[in-house]
Amino acid sequence: MALQFEAFCAGGLAPGWSLLVQGHSDSGEDKFEINFLSEAGDIAFHVKPRFSSATMVGNTFQGGRWGQEEVSGVFPLVLGEPFEMEVSSDAEHFHVHAQDHKVLQFAHRHRPLAGITRVQVLSDHRLAQVELARRDLSWWDGGH
Repeated sequence: MALQFEAFCAGGLAPGWSLLVQGHSDSGEDKFEINFLSEAGDIAFHVKPRFSSATMVGNTFQGGRWGQEEVSGVFPLVLGEPFEMEVSSDAEHFHVHAQDHKVLQFAHRHRPLAGITRVQVLSDHRLAQVELARRDLSWWDGGH
């Protein structure tokens, strides 16, 4: 997979950060993932839509090994169609939305959050937009 986006989070990840990815799922292969990385190079949060099984998977890679996968069967993405995914964070969880549906809530396994300093989007799909932004925390009160 090709690295299509990489950003460094000044001061590390904090509640209120949000990553928005818009693209087009133009192949049947599971060639798309988002990784939030720690200063030490561990993957604090890995999220991957698996079109082959219509599932969304979350995990961590710490200390040289993968953790326990969390799998969601809520999968509103359609192969061959444009998609929008958003990954946000509060003090306790990563929240993954796809096509305006909440698909995964993943408890933070890496502490402190400030140690998560980089985000990568790897994809062989066409990406139209990737945006990393800090949102007003009151935004989280909108039922997300």
